[in-house]
Amino acid sequence: MKKRHVVLIALIALFLSTALFASGKAEATKTEGLDRSKYFITVATGPTSGLYYPIGGAFSSLFQNKLGYKSSAQATGASAENITLIRENRAEMAIAMSDAVAQAYQGFGAYEGKPAASELRALLGLYPNYVQLVTTNRTGITKFTDLKGKRVGVGAPNSGVELNARMMYEAHNMTYADSKVDYLNYGEAIAQLKNNLVDAVFVTSGIPNATIMELGTTAQIVLIPIEGEGLKNLKAKYPFFVEATIPADVYDTKTDVVTATVRNIMIVNENLPEDVAYDLTKGVFENIEDIQASHATAKQHITLENSHLGVDIPFHKGAQRYYQEVGK
Repeated sequence: MKKRHVVLIALIALFLSTALFASGKAEATKTEGLDRSKYFITVATGPTSGLYYPIGGAFSSLFQNKLGYKSSAQATGASAENITLIRENRAEMAIAMSDAVAQAYQGFGAYEGKPAASELRALLGLYPNYVQLVTTNRTGITKFTDLKGKRVGVGAPNSGVELNARMMYEAHNMTYADSKVDYLNYGEAIAQLKNNLVDAVFVTSGIPNATIMELGTTAQIVLIPIEGEGLKNLKAKYPFFVEATIPADVYDTKTDVVTATVRNIMIVNENLPEDVAYDLTKGVFENIEDIQASHATAKQHITLENSHLGVDIPFHKGAQRYYQEVGK
């Protein structure tokens, strides 16, 4: 008889715990009248070889597993494609470089003559992208002007990397006509560099970049500095660029290398419901350790304190409401 009671009590306890778990999970999808389960949040990221993909994936996982939204991370061609996806409402959230976003929002540079993307809004600033002009010790390239006559991978057409490459050439009083350019994403271009089919590659990303690290297993990496008059010209015309240094121990280069950085930001469309934008922003910062665990760069840079750095467009009203609540 006692054994039956024990079994019965155990079954009741199991039932109650299951019911409470199910209730808690259902409740997690609702907050202050917002039914999260009704929304699908597509997070547009970048190539699987870069940092956008794992970091964007961490956002998507957080939204689905912690907040109760339906969500997925989408691999893309990065900034330019992501801006288009947001404008056309084919993604709810996307990572993009602030220079590309500024050009689209204001209608200049690569977006000259196109309607200004005034519907773009920011959710938060993320981390700095370093302009990394990569070659190997086999090419003899040591400075930017050595790119004259060389085969250079400049990024996929109109990608954030390629927009950066154009501005770097311009700042050094050069154009693509001075080199033999290949419009390859940097993963493809680094593979070509390994096989001596290109001489240098533009990579704009956080550091360390896994693709460049892999190059270092078969060749001596050389980073070409963006410095001196070229850097001065760049910052004068495009103030969203900031000087920074890539330490020698990042890629085992002979010295530290001076270059330019531009911030990545998380963007949305202004038509994203305000309560959703508020809830997503709040959810990110209340679970920021989930985002920071995705990469060392995220751990170092993605914080509430850095949330406004490099953001050159208006914040979404929902995000603004959260930042006002926390005094940011």
